[in-house]
Amino acid sequence: MGDTPAIKIAALDDEDLAVISAHLQDAVMPVGDLRWMKATGKLAIVANRYVHFGNKGGSGERRLCGVQISRVRRVSSRNIMMNDKTAIVSLLAMTFIPGADAPEGTIELSFAGGGAVRIEVECIEVAMADLSEAWPARARPDHDAGPEDTSSKGARK
Repeated sequence: MGDTPAIKIAALDDEDLAVISAHLQDAVMPVGDLRWMKATGKLAIVANRYVHFGNKGGSGERRLCGVQISRVRRVSSRNIMMNDKTAIVSLLAMTFIPGADAPEGTIELSFAGGGAVRIEVECIEVAMADLSEAWPARARPDHDAGPEDTSSKGARK
């Protein structure tokens, strides 16, 4: 395993954010690894992302990655039990919804099962970096079945 290189990327507009979203599709994480640091205006995420790009056969691989969203004004959630820090969620997409005054808007994290986290931002300023070597995934993501690979290898306890 570990054939795919680690990535470190940033997003400053919605096109860049779509690239980060593609890399994070099917990432799994405990709800407790979504942390809003209100005092600094940042939201941090630690997730086990499924490596879709460059993956050669088999069940594929996962990597622990970190995401930082800066210039956060407000965070809200829908259909996610934010108090259950050990509940596992599976990220489907990260999208930007423009606000009334550019460049402000909302970054929405959409999760399997209909849950969402809405992050109101002054502008898009997102960074993502792999934090570990790759390890074999237990299964390929199956969007019809829900979050099938909740492997927590490398996750923070």
